[in-house]
Amino acid sequence: MGRMSAPLGAPLSEAGHGAAVPDGKAAGSGKAPVGFRVDRSVAVGRHPLLEVFPGLDLLATARRQEPAASGRRRLYQTTTVEVVEEDLWMYVAPWTMPAGAPRRWRPVVSPEVDCIVLGASHLRESEELILYLDIFHELCHIQQRRAGRRLFDRRTSYVRRSTEIEAYRFVIDEARDLGVPDATLREYLRVEWITDKEHAELCTSVGLPAELPAPRRRARAS
Repeated sequence: MGRMSAPLGAPLSEAGHGAAVPDGKAAGSGKAPVGFRVDRSVAVGRHPLLEVFPGLDLLATARRQEPAASGRRRLYQTTTVEVVEEDLWMYVAPWTMPAGAPRRWRPVVSPEVDCIVLGASHLRESEELILYLDIFHELCHIQQRRAGRRLFDRRTSYVRRSTEIEAYRFVIDEARDLGVPDATLREYLRVEWITDKEHAELCTSVGLPAELPAPRRRARAS
């Protein structure tokens, strides 16, 4: 269901919309790929996905995520983004209020329309790399839901949900291809609603090596 502040359970050609934009390779830089763009000036409210992230469908990441041009066209032309004032990252708006949702949770509910909710401060202030990882993570969830899978499942812990593991694994693999260091990616997975133990489990599940313990200081000779 994505990275947010208070989660539940915590196409014009075969290549896509016109010519494809190749992903840039910036080994070790920790940067989003060349061609990734975000309009940080969009107003609070609902917008087409490609208005907020122009050209997102032209990235090689988009083609790897949805190889079929028709499926990619539908995904990018029918998904919307709702920018909200709340202090959060991103999540997929449920079609209906999920059963068993905490009373304090008041998500955007978007019947019949696939909508990714995006916090205004996240949009305006976060690094491009984080926005790149987050938007493709959420698009994975849109695909999963369209395939009939359940996103808001409180019966399973966040770090063990197959939907989360798959979405995180996809963006982690893409980031590693860009040369993003594993330490940066481990920090990306360190969200506020999971414990250190759960964080380590999630890292292992998506193929990130365990964080090396800090070296022990040698005791001085007396």
